[in-house]
Amino acid sequence: MHDRDLHQRFLFEYLAVRGELVHLNQSWLEILKRHEYPANLQKIMGEMAAAAVLLSATLKFKGSLIMQIQGKGPLSMAVIEVTSERTLRGLAQWQGDITGMTLPELAGAGTLAITIDPGAGERYQGIVDLSSGDIGKALEDYMLRSQQLQTRLWLFANGSYAAGMLLQKMPDTPANELLSHDDDAWPRVTQLANTVKTDELALLKFEELIRRLYHEEDVRVFEKQPVSFRCSCTRERVVDMLRMLGYEEIQSILDTETNVGVRCQFCNHYYEFDRVDVEEVFAANVAAGKPTTRH
Repeated sequence: MHDRDLHQRFLFEYLAVRGELVHLNQSWLEILKRHEYPANLQKIMGEMAAAAVLLSATLKFKGSLIMQIQGKGPLSMAVIEVTSERTLRGLAQWQGDITGMTLPELAGAGTLAITIDPGAGERYQGIVDLSSGDIGKALEDYMLRSQQLQTRLWLFANGSYAAGMLLQKMPDTPANELLSHDDDAWPRVTQLANTVKTDELALLKFEELIRRLYHEEDVRVFEKQPVSFRCSCTRERVVDMLRMLGYEEIQSILDTETNVGVRCQFCNHYYEFDRVDVEEVFAANVAAGKPTTRH
């Protein structure tokens, strides 16, 4: 049985190469059960989810990494968000029957955007095209161009689980003086990784996979970290949105509807506000000295 919903870092002792592994099971199923995604879109989103967890492991702050396909075809948007606490959520939007379509057919001349959101502070965003038709290759290009780091990704996903492996060549610095000058190290470890089969990547425990690939290397593994599904929507955030819309706008909805309802697109949770709730929302706004946008 494989490691479920876990992420693990590993390091090649005396080589300037680091690695990561991720298995997503229940956390991935939580995303899938909220919307009916065709099998080809499940594969794309699962690969994005595994890759986002792998890339987010380098975050040195409390924030999130957002990976988003901005499509110009039937697939208009697919997004995965992973926080520094290793929680994730995801969503895709498309039109028509997309069964069997490849990524280039789905996204057209679309792009893949990677946004680093530190929560407090300035966001950073990098964008790469999807001309390769491969999520992993697009991200390898992104890492080389944005951080000048040679990176390789192996990704797999279906309707049950998503998995991934990352290898990265670390820069040569004086701090790495203990590293051996092994010019063959990077091509050797990546060539061995190329032999991994999809069922091994998805089903083997991390220790077994590392042992099969690198039994002749000296590898240090770090403690496994759990990954889980969690949506960041809250009733308080929905209240803030209602206040931004304004009292008159909300009242116009109540003129035709019994309640004001808001459904989170990520997790499908439904928030409902009746007339009394709405009055309390804007009364609290007045008490706090905030504008109500009444006219």
